Amino acid sequence: MTLSNAQPVIKANLGALAGLKVVDLSRILGGPYCGQILGDHGAEVIKVEPPQGDDTRAWGPPYQNGVASYFRGLNRNKIGITLDFSTAAGREMLMGLLEGADVLIENFKTGTMERWGMGYEQLSQRFAALVYCRVSGFGADGPLGGLAGYDAALQAQTGLMSVNGEVGGEPLRVGLPIIDMVTGLNAALGIMLALQERSRSGRGQFVESSLYDSGLSLLHPHAPTWFEGHKLPQLTGNAHPNIYPYDAFKTCSVPLFLAVGNDRQFQLLCKHLNAPVLATDERYATAGGRSVNRVPLRASLEALFASLEGNTLAQNLMAIGVPCAPVLNVQQALEHPHTAHREMVVKIGDSYTGLGSPIKLSRTPATYRRPPPD
Repeated sequence: MTLSNAQPVIKANLGALAGLKVVDLSRILGGPYCGQILGDHGAEVIKVEPPQGDDTRAWGPPYQNGVASYFRGLNRNKIGITLDFSTAAGREMLMGLLEGADVLIENFKTGTMERWGMGYEQLSQRFAALVYCRVSGFGADGPLGGLAGYDAALQAQTGLMSVNGEVGGEPLRVGLPIIDMVTGLNAALGIMLALQERSRSGRGQFVESSLYDSGLSLLHPHAPTWFEGHKLPQLTGNAHPNIYPYDAFKTCSVPLFLAVGNDRQFQLLCKHLNAPVLATDERYATAGGRSVNRVPLRASLEALFASLEGNTLAQNLMAIGVPCAPVLNVQQALEHPHTAHREMVVKIGDSYTGLGSPIKLSRTPATYRRPPPD
C-alpha cells in the first residue's frame, strides 16, 4: 500500500457530510466527480488507485509535477492510496478501509469486483450498513449489459448527438463530457438518497448510476416531443426547437444569445430596440407564431443588432428583464466578476486552482481542504 498527498487540513472541515467516510475506487470521470462532490461537502474520501494510477493522470497536456490537469480537476479533497487488488494483500487492505466506511464507489467493468470477492452481495454480508455505488456504462444486464461505456460513444447512442449540430450539418458531440458529469451527479444523488433511507432502516443498499440511463435522461424536450407527436427533432444549431427568438445573433462585437420565452419579454425587447413594428406584427404576437415565423423574425433582429455592441446590449436587456447573454469564451467566463463573486474559482495553497462547488449551503458550505493526490 502506498499513501500520497497526506497534507495537513488547510481549512476546517465544517461540511454537511463531515464524519462520512467514502472509499472511492473509481477512475476516469463519473465516479471521481461523484467522490469530489462528497469530499467538497465534508466527507473523508479515500481515493484508491491501482499501481499504475488513474488513467487520467496522463490525459494531458498540461501537466503539473507530471500529473494532468484533467485528473486534478476531479480529485481534490481526497487522500490518495495505491492498492493492487490482484493480490490477496491488496484485497484484505481494502477490507480494512471498509471497516467503519459509509460509502464505496467503483466503476470497474461489470463482474470484476465480484471475481475479486468484493461485489455488493459479498460485501453486504460483512458490511450491512455500506452504501455501495457502481458507476457503469450500461448496467449489468440487458441487451447491452456489462459493456464498457464512454461519454462520446454514449452521446451518440442515446441521441444527444442527433440534436446537436448546425442546420443542414452533421450530428456533433457536445463539447464537454456531459454524460460522464451527469452520471457523477446522479451517483452522488443516489448515495444521498440511500444514506437518508439508511437513517431509518440501518441498512445500506446498492446504488447504480449508468451512463446510458443518464444520457437518455437528458433528452428534454426531445423525448416528450417524440412521445406526443412521433416527430424526430432536426438539427437547429443554437436555436431552440420550440421557442423563438431563442438563438445566437451577431452584433458589431461579441455574439448575443437571446432566450426570449414569453410575449412580455418579446415586447420589452422590441421596445428597447425601438422596433414597435415587430411587437405589433401579427406573425410575432404569440410564442407559437414567433416559432413558426422564425426565419423573417431572425432577419429583422439581425438587421437591428448589426450596429450594436454585444456586451452593452446584453447588459441593458438583462436589466429590463429580457433573458440574454454575450457569448463568452472559457477565459472570459472564468474571469468574469460574477464568477469571483459566486466563489466558482477556488484555490488551495499556491499549487491548486479549480472550479468551486455549485452547491451552496448557508451554514455548512463546501470547503477545499486538500489538493488532488500526487
